[in-house]
Amino acid sequence: MTTIIPESDSIKKAIKWISDEKKYNPGKTNEQLINEAGIKFDLSPSEAEFLGRFLKENNGD
Repeated sequence: MTTIIPESDSIKKAIKWISDEKKYNPGKTNEQLINEAGIKFDLSPSEAEFLGRFLKENNGD
């Protein structure tokens, strides 16, 4: 199933940031990354939930 990325710049920036963080800090869990991104990019609960689903669908975690 393909996930549609919302138009929110915050979500786009969070996805890019998480991608970079996974390269440089591979020991961090998706949950840690989502929590950090939520704070860093001021994500709403629904945006953080979307981010979790997006990562699960695209990383198989």
